[in-house]
Parts: sequence; structure tokens; C-alpha cells
Amino acid sequence: MRFDVENQLSNKQAFTGTATVSTNSYKKQTAAQDISIGRRMAILILPTVAAGAGSTSVFEVIQSANADLSSPDVLGSVSVLAANLTLGDEVELPIPQGVMNKQYLGLRCTITGGTTTVELDAYLVPQDEIAKYKSFPKVNEAIV
Repeated sequence: MRFDVENQLSNKQAFTGTATVSTNSYKKQTAAQDISIGRRMAILILPTVAAGAGSTSVFEVIQSANADLSSPDVLGSVSVLAANLTLGDEVELPIPQGVMNKQYLGLRCTITGGTTTVELDAYLVPQDEIAKYKSFPKVNEAIV
């Protein structure tokens, strides 16, 4: 999986309780271009600081005609409990195929209950590049 500045929507960005949008947006060549056709896309969310206890985060993939993601349309969403937003966790937010019709894509997060802050990285990536398998830690010494 490739991470670069072009597909990075958030870099250690602190999201607070209110509906907060990602610092960056992904700009398609034209509004009519639908990058999800032919290859499924997703937003990969990686917590850099664990979410506050007892909170629930709602992540939404949004599109807008403006780079600042104002007046967005919601393309998809997922609700995640704080227990699933710890360091090392991954949240995959799939983007439905055939629904993109504005030039900019981004992420919006709304947190409710408990401590309402989470810090994370977010990337726009092809869904088939998100690793589903995690191997066991490497064993350096075995006693038989």
C-alpha cells in the first residue's frame, strides 16, 4: 500500500466532538470522474492517539465542489467505538461505486459520549491494497 501526500487526507489530525472535516482533500481531475469505477476505493483510518474512553466516532466519506469540503454530500459512513480506535487499529471506510459527482473527496468525523477527541491519519487507497491478514509476532527464540 502506498501512502503519499496526494492521498493523505489527515496527518495526526485531532478530531473533536463536533463534525470536523479532514485537513486535506483529494482533488479529482474533473467532477465527473468517478475513481471508484473499475477498482473499489476506501478511506483507511489509522489512530495515532487512542480515542477517549466511552466515546463513539462516526466517520463519513464526503464529497464537495470546494477544496475546503464545505457543503458536502455523504457517500458512506461507519460508526466505531473507542475500544476499536487504539494505536495499531485500522478502520476501513468503503466508498460505494458510481456515486462520485463532485471534484473533492474528504473525511468527516463526529464524536459523541465520553472523551470527545481522537487523533488520526487518514488515506484514500484502493480497497484491495488494505491488508486483511496480520501475522503473529516474529519468534526469535524457541525452547524445545
